[in-house]
Amino acid sequence: MFPDLTRDDVFRIETRRLWLRWPTAKDRDAILKLAGDPSVAAMLARVPHPLPAPVVDGFLLQARAQNTAGSALTLALAPRAAPGSLIGVISIEGRTEGPPELGYWLGQPYWGSGLMAEAVTALCHAFFAYTGGMELAASARTVNPASRHVLETCGFVQAGSATRPFPARGADLPVDLFSLDRRRWQNPPSKPAMTRAA
Repeated sequence: MFPDLTRDDVFRIETRRLWLRWPTAKDRDAILKLAGDPSVAAMLARVPHPLPAPVVDGFLLQARAQNTAGSALTLALAPRAAPGSLIGVISIEGRTEGPPELGYWLGQPYWGSGLMAEAVTALCHAFFAYTGGMELAASARTVNPASRHVLETCGFVQAGSATRPFPARGADLPVDLFSLDRRRWQNPPSKPAMTRAA
């Protein structure tokens, strides 16, 4: 799915405030702390709480293997001023059925600053520019309005609702489904003009 360009661990995407780079073993402690936070883990299908170190080690090995194979692209989010300091993770993974799926999490201390929308926009641009893909899927738990807002801000449209397995939560949980296609990415809807009150 992803080209040779993204399959080298020197690959990165720079935005105004972030570096999106391959995760490394040095990110282990930050992932344990930030993804292991109950408020973050509760929204994620595959992150248990408490989060054991061997699970993080397995994630890092799998992410790097998939990046190398081009079957997925998992990137660490880091501030441009501190590119070695992981604050979240974003990925696009292929699925056996349906379009590839976007997933992400951001450490709780960084919520509310627009960083995730910045990262999602950048990775979606990379996906459509580099892969020739026609559509991306995403989902958010129905109890997670912040994640839904990120997707809508980045041009995704709601495509229904479903119940999905959340193995780390031990249940199937309701989610809202979202989609972004190449046409919408190339021609985003214009935002209404702001008017000033008299």
